[in-house]
Amino acid sequence: MQKRRSPRRPHRRPSAIPPGFRTVTPYLSLEGGAAALEFYRKAFGAKKLSEVLTPDGKLVHGRIRIGDSIVMLSDVFEGARASSPARLGTSTVTLHIYSKNVDALWSRAVAAGARVAMPLGNQFWGERYGQLIDPFGHLWSLSMRVAMSRAERDAMQREAMAGFSTDKPPDAT
Repeated sequence: MQKRRSPRRPHRRPSAIPPGFRTVTPYLSLEGGAAALEFYRKAFGAKKLSEVLTPDGKLVHGRIRIGDSIVMLSDVFEGARASSPARLGTSTVTLHIYSKNVDALWSRAVAAGARVAMPLGNQFWGERYGQLIDPFGHLWSLSMRVAMSRAERDAMQREAMAGFSTDKPPDAT
């Protein structure tokens, strides 16, 4: 009896983008990575996908999912080009979360330890929007679209724009 050869399968190249990722994925540098994983779980309902810790507990690399998006993060290590908002004294990026119930998400994040940077409220662009600073210095904005009349939006926009002036630089006194 002659042995049948199994057909050779062609070598498949992996997908260029791993499953679950979007085209742009934020990568947060911070101090206190393991604590950040827990904070993001409590504040935003993040699900931990992976974590790699050093023997002394620093986060080498972690992945979380918030809604349908993945966020990667790690502690800052000596010699790294990245820095944390705590070391910089500010955050240079805002991470934005759309929610179906922004008030509940806002309350959850504040209860978990986020500080209010801009109170949650209806804005002239048709969203209920606010900004928070997490305990690690990263800036987050939360919002959901809301129904507003054109007149209401126009009035809110006029009021908001009245606070801006093109006559002087932003930090002039």
